[in-house]
Amino acid sequence: MKWVKITLPIIILSASAAACWALIAHKPAVAPQAGGKPPPQVTVATARLETLRMDVASQGVVRPRTEIDLVSEVSGKVVAIHPAFVAGGFFKKGDRLIAIDPRDYDFAITKAQAQVAEARKDLLREEAEAEQAQNEWQALGGGDANDFVLHKPHLAERRAKLAAAEADLAAARLKRSRCDLSAPFAGRVREKQADIGQYVESGKIVANIYATDIAEVRLPVPSEQIEFLDLPLFYANAAQPAAGPSVTLRAQFAGKIHTWQGRIVRTEGMLDDKTGMLYAVAEIRDPYAYHPSHPPLAAGLFVQAEIAGSERSDLINIPRAALHGGYQVYVVDRDNRLRMRHVGIVRTEADRLVIGKGLNADERVLVSGIELPIDGMQVVIKTVAPGGRS
Repeated sequence: MKWVKITLPIIILSASAAACWALIAHKPAVAPQAGGKPPPQVTVATARLETLRMDVASQGVVRPRTEIDLVSEVSGKVVAIHPAFVAGGFFKKGDRLIAIDPRDYDFAITKAQAQVAEARKDLLREEAEAEQAQNEWQALGGGDANDFVLHKPHLAERRAKLAAAEADLAAARLKRSRCDLSAPFAGRVREKQADIGQYVESGKIVANIYATDIAEVRLPVPSEQIEFLDLPLFYANAAQPAAGPSVTLRAQFAGKIHTWQGRIVRTEGMLDDKTGMLYAVAEIRDPYAYHPSHPPLAAGLFVQAEIAGSERSDLINIPRAALHGGYQVYVVDRDNRLRMRHVGIVRTEADRLVIGKGLNADERVLVSGIELPIDGMQVVIKTVAPGGRS
């Protein structure tokens, strides 16, 4: 049976090889498919040169340009106050806001007047005595007299005492005038800290007041957007700085959005060392004037600001959806193939990109239709985004 063990495997292997050859030789022919996968359909927008005004958005809080602490310069009891001397009260320039009891200061004026009268009397008497001494010396014919004999030092003393008495009278009258605290400008009371009947010390703050002629808003501007604004940087050699760009302020008040107009008048001295921003100051004149379309621009109101920027005619505006992978967009060439471009983005807004370089006018830019575009991919333009053309 030894020959069976040797020949049986050889027979099985030969049969398997013959069967494989038969299968290969007689396999059915595969019919080719009719056509491949069609190119994807895409939406494009046409890149166009536009003249754009590069407005800069900012925000800030309204504050008065002039705000001071009203301080008593004399001590005494408050005997009268202005009807508008309350928080929020309006007053005019020159209005007497608060009056301090003046009687002590009136007494001081009377006393100073008496001292002036006495000093003037002493001076007149000394002048008469000096004249008499001069005449007597000349009658004696004794030569040149010294100053003491002619009463010259005495006259100088009397004149100095009169001048001192008149200065005391002027000081007494000045203190009396300070019993009435008058408004140095037309404005409004923010906070009062004294009332009628209260005794106030010299140097005490009796109120905080601010002017209502001009309001200001500090507006932070990122350093990379300063180039879009014609800001008054106030160079040291500028004789008269030019007016800055206009500003539109918006705020919600009483359930409505209101707008006010202002203008940038200056920039602050340096960049903020924490944020790297430059603060521009917008000025709004007569913020409390009546206007039928909006309420007063009250101090403390938070506002959104739009600063008018410079116009540029070398920029391209495309939909924001055209941006892929950071700073890349794809254009469709004449053969309907995608070509990748690296672009310089000047500004990114809610629904658009403002491109400074990397695109040419009238190029077709891919907007949608492909999630992962590939450079050189064949496409079919299905639609053109609004504002574009194929």
